Amino acid sequence: MSLDCAACRPHLLALQRGRLAPALAGDVREHLASCAECTRAAEAEAALSEVLERLPQHPASLALKRRLRAEWPAPAASRPGRWPRRLRTLVAGLAVAAAVIVVAPVVWDRLVTRPDRDAAATLVGEAVNDHVRVLIAQQPLEVRSGGIHQVRPWFAGRLDFAPVVAFGGDEEFPLQGGAVGYFLDRKAAVLVYGHRLHTISLFVFRAE
Repeated sequence: MSLDCAACRPHLLALQRGRLAPALAGDVREHLASCAECTRAAEAEAALSEVLERLPQHPASLALKRRLRAEWPAPAASRPGRWPRRLRTLVAGLAVAAAVIVVAPVVWDRLVTRPDRDAAATLVGEAVNDHVRVLIAQQPLEVRSGGIHQVRPWFAGRLDFAPVVAFGGDEEFPLQGGAVGYFLDRKAAVLVYGHRLHTISLFVFRAE
């Protein structure tokens, strides 16, 4: 199937990461072979990914970790799936937040067994990359915060699940807004909080 630029561009990152089905990957490569503009976009995407992989990771404050731990609902019973059991439980319980995954390597060391370390590292790297992509987007917020009760309903119809967001922000960590993004190979609700001069991205997505 022949792709145009609009259909090709959203798949550039997935192609780079080897996540496209063979047929679609072939269609994207075929388009890139004949489109200089999309080829430049693919090269820019690859360069950005290389830069993101070199970025340092900074720990979140203990105050934020305590808020998320205290206010997040208890994890539901997990079903067998393709992810390692302990990793799947963590995803279900925390809905996977960049603010938690990226900034709490010590927690990962305790929660993830040694054979699962590569999977944990993959999630950490993905969280860092997607967080930075939110920061550099021309419009990082698709809905500005009027409070969690305004932001959460905005996702209805834009995702195939209802994101559970227990922490609605406070004076120290105000909720700035939200957007629809991607984490790994699935759509995610992105909640953006502020803390002084810092931006914190919270990614919520389906665990299965």
